[in-house]
Amino acid sequence: MTISGIQTDERVKNVYFTEDTIAVDLMDGRTITVPLVWYPRLFNATPEQRANWRVAGGGYGIHWEEIDEDLSTEGMLRGAAAPRSR
Repeated sequence: MTISGIQTDERVKNVYFTEDTIAVDLMDGRTITVPLVWYPRLFNATPEQRANWRVAGGGYGIHWEEIDEDLSTEGMLRGAAAPRSR
């Protein structure tokens, strides 16, 4: 029996928000959804600021210029919340 390898592609395809979550569609068809409270800058941003994102880091990151926030698909897949400020 031959099992073909699963091809993963963790590059960002789309980003969207609900009231409580951020969701990132990946190029391979998966969607990462995590609580918005994990990322205080995004949580406290306006809907307009949240919508103003761009793909960064060779396709594996998301950047919000106005609120100085950067996320990676790797970190989101690991369940890494933003570090707490002192």
